Amino acid sequence: MTTKLDKSLKRELNIEGKPYTLTISPAALQLVPKGHRKGYELAWVDLVSGDAALATALNASLARGPNRSRRKRSKR
Repeated sequence: MTTKLDKSLKRELNIEGKPYTLTISPAALQLVPKGHRKGYELAWVDLVSGDAALATALNASLARGPNRSRRKRSKR
């Protein structure tokens, strides 16, 4: 048996050693660097509507996301 998602669910996770907050709501999935307001968002309707819509939504969410040029890259 599954539980209906009727309110937001927040979880913290680490990506490349940096903390992020993942929010799963009835409307969308959002990933934001911890302590910030802007991040990546993907609406559920965009996810289930097909490949073309998914690619468009992903590109739009990346454009709205945090500035990646500020991120320091480690040299290997």
